[in-house]
Amino acid sequence: MRTDLNVAMPLVFHANRPGGDLAQALARAVEGELMFDAASRGRYAARGAGSSQCGQTVGAALIIDHTKHLDWIGELDRAAMTIDVGPGVVLDALNARLKPHGLWFPVDVSTSAQATLGGMAGNNSCGSRSIRYGNMVHNVAAIDALLIDGTEARFGSSNETTSASPRVRELVARLRSIGERERDEISQRVPKVMRRVGGYNIDVFEPQSDYPYTTDGSVNWAHLLVGSEGTLAWTRSVTLKVAQLPAHRVLGVVSFPTLYRAMECAQHIVRLGPSAVELVDRTMIELARGNPAFATTIDASLVGEPDAILLIEFIGEARDALVAKLAQLVELMGDLGLPQSVVPIVEASPQKALWDVRKAGLNIMMSMRGDGKPVSFIEDCAVPLRHLADYVERLTQIFAKHGTRGTWYAHASVGTLHVRPILDMRRDGAAKMRAIAEEASAIVREYKGAYSGEHGDGLVRSEWVAWQFGPKLTRAFEEIKDAFDPEGLMNPGKIVRPSRMDDASLFRYPPNYRTLPFEPALDWSAWNVNSDPVADTLTAPGSGGDAAHGFGKAVEMCNNNGHCRKFDAGTMCPSFRVTRDEQHTTRGRANTLRLALAGQLGQEDFAGDAVHDALDLCVSCKGCRRECPTGVDMAKLKIEFLAARNARCGVSLQQRLIAYLPRYASSLSRVRWIANLRDRLPGAARLSERWLGLSRRRSLPQWHASFLHTARSRSSTSASATLKPLREVVLFIDTFSNYFAHPNAHAATRVLEAGGYTVVSHVLGSGRPLCCGRTFLAAGMVEQARDEARRTLDALLPYVRRGVAVIGLEPSCLLTLRDEFLTYRFGEDAQLLARNALLFEEFLVREKSAGRLSLKLKSLPNAEALLHGHCHQKAFAAFEAVRTVLEWIPGLKTRVVESSCCGMAGAFGYEAKHFDVSMKMAELSLLPAVRAAAPETLIVADGFSCRHQIADGTGRDALHVARVLDLALDSVPSSPPGIER
Repeated sequence: MRTDLNVAMPLVFHANRPGGDLAQALARAVEGELMFDAASRGRYAARGAGSSQCGQTVGAALIIDHTKHLDWIGELDRAAMTIDVGPGVVLDALNARLKPHGLWFPVDVSTSAQATLGGMAGNNSCGSRSIRYGNMVHNVAAIDALLIDGTEARFGSSNETTSASPRVRELVARLRSIGERERDEISQRVPKVMRRVGGYNIDVFEPQSDYPYTTDGSVNWAHLLVGSEGTLAWTRSVTLKVAQLPAHRVLGVVSFPTLYRAMECAQHIVRLGPSAVELVDRTMIELARGNPAFATTIDASLVGEPDAILLIEFIGEARDALVAKLAQLVELMGDLGLPQSVVPIVEASPQKALWDVRKAGLNIMMSMRGDGKPVSFIEDCAVPLRHLADYVERLTQIFAKHGTRGTWYAHASVGTLHVRPILDMRRDGAAKMRAIAEEASAIVREYKGAYSGEHGDGLVRSEWVAWQFGPKLTRAFEEIKDAFDPEGLMNPGKIVRPSRMDDASLFRYPPNYRTLPFEPALDWSAWNVNSDPVADTLTAPGSGGDAAHGFGKAVEMCNNNGHCRKFDAGTMCPSFRVTRDEQHTTRGRANTLRLALAGQLGQEDFAGDAVHDALDLCVSCKGCRRECPTGVDMAKLKIEFLAARNARCGVSLQQRLIAYLPRYASSLSRVRWIANLRDRLPGAARLSERWLGLSRRRSLPQWHASFLHTARSRSSTSASATLKPLREVVLFIDTFSNYFAHPNAHAATRVLEAGGYTVVSHVLGSGRPLCCGRTFLAAGMVEQARDEARRTLDALLPYVRRGVAVIGLEPSCLLTLRDEFLTYRFGEDAQLLARNALLFEEFLVREKSAGRLSLKLKSLPNAEALLHGHCHQKAFAAFEAVRTVLEWIPGLKTRVVESSCCGMAGAFGYEAKHFDVSMKMAELSLLPAVRAAAPETLIVADGFSCRHQIADGTGRDALHVARVLDLALDSVPSSPPGIER
């Protein structure tokens, strides 16, 4: 890289030792962020932004992260149907820009929410619909690049190089000479399949695929850079070809009794002209069923208990013609001996839901517990379709021979299956990996397929380039590399002159990898297991040999897929969305924890500053609990760090103030007129910031009289009350509903009573209000949280043993009963409470579905409700129930804000040091949506903190869903709600 390069980008140096002269030189030359610390280098030894699988993006080198600054999108050239983008642009962001124009970029990789266009070009990515649109190389028109000596060059059609600099013209002439010389060898050695991404695209000079590089057969020099994995030049921008969005899509899901049968039928299905034919195998089906985000979707798509399913999509301009295609598919499957095996899906929403499951396929596979994981090394070999079934069968036999099995999914339409044998790389996995690779490669060669069909070469498959292409083309590849990069500085060790695939020094978990002993505060034994890949069984919890008693293995569930880097939808990861820093992704945090637990942060340990800095902006939203495909729950992992940090540094006054709120709230509520002066008395807010760390720019909640002290007791508080069990419910009054938001508790009581239930709300434990312990957990004070949990559990057990539901209003509090209570080693008692603990709206939906609830609701003056979901509602699949109960109100239309965390997150948004980040999170989508809503629109948010953020940020009053239903009760006159903060 030339020293006068002046580009805004974050730079990370990753090597065996940091910094020194290089750090100083880069600091002088580069306008951007430079990171040389051990934690940053460890975090970036991952896998890029999501489009790389094989170690393309790591090594002893300078690693450039394009995603924070180099993410510009140029103007659309509608006439040419092209658009220029920076290398850091994420695919979904580009398609969001193109959609209003009726266009899209059709290389639709499964990691579209985080994969960058620069990475996709470097990898020659393909996607599910390549049978229709081709690979990345077929959709790139030009690349603007910098050569290693600083030469600026545009690589595109031949006429674009005529006016290039002498260095570029000389380079092009040399490349053309190599191509002309090797034409015969190209014809003989380059696999004649579309899915071939190994080596360099030397066949631009003698195309071998049925899918042409260019329409006129000319050479586009950008196509030689596509798939070069950063080994030839640095990409400044990419000119992409865009396509018309299809007007309609339909999907047929075919269930098969065996994987072999599915693969056997693929060659017949493609003759119907589908845009995609994607495989989901039995392993993935079962893992998806175990994920609350996917279970309902996958179950609705199955016929019986299939061993595999194929997703067959048809696209076009006429809906009727596509429905006719589905009919042809049904007929074809009948002819193939599989009648009634097709589930047709015509509507867009269920199609998207199922494609989301397929997109998450790899990461769902990686959610297996234990040290054995599906390993990528032969994962995308491509073979002609007529051989696909036999290839699968023979490979399955090879896996069995080596004591394992494979997981299968992906692109049956083009003969590329993502197959990963389950191996334990800490033990004998490396030896098995090489043996399997050698045997699999022989089959690929026999079928005249490609060893790298989609995910490139990287550290894993570069060794096999010479095997695939032979000595002459291997030397030609080396000549191409040397022509661009004579000193071998660009991403060394990839494609040419590689290391061995089983070089243990390159493994994340080499055979000598060890987790340091650690005593966790919570129970992580469910992760501390070993797996048998053949029997598909796990050993007993606690038997896995983890020195951190399962906590280490829970951290290691992160497979670095980068799904937490998304921006388009869902919750995860709110702090990354506003900072764009890898440190603040779930992946970055998990890697930091892993490095600390393995002693790889030098003098830093688990309770040190590196982990603190990584977790500082984690708002414990639990979005990752649901949205991370491998199930990393960073909110729960953070509790362990906070507990360890407290043991070393003590608990601050601010932490104590928040943590002990439930214990002093009763006393303070009695002198609430004093407590409420903070926001009214001049200078008080400034003093609270100085003394307590509470932002002076943030209003504080206003204290009310205790609901439990003022509300009329509606039933006996005795656990032995003789009431009808199915009509009795316990309303769990959390601290916030009790002292700050009692109108919600009153409203919920009225709604439940109107539904015919006897409401018990005065359940106490040891003479004081019940508490979930969430405020203690947020401060890492686990023992105090456990004490509160035990007291609450003991008070509620007499009810739940009779089958009485425990209903909560505040999502973060009630859902603690279903989550953290299970980690305190309370046994079956906690499980029983968790099964009977429901949010208010969940209970109503359950009772309505069972025919036990009949609410008479009238229409409201408000025609629309704008609904914001609490992060924990989303994490526990409880959010849809809110929308459902709102739909019971006649004439009320509900619109959901597509929002991440509101930014308050308990105490986070009140803290002076976090106020700005908190507001940035809210301004991403929530607050703009509320401001844009009409004055008469109801703003609905169940979370206490969410309502406070909305009030502070917009001045609008947000209501709990219980208050909205209360307003709509037919027997209660509706009145305008007052502002509650």
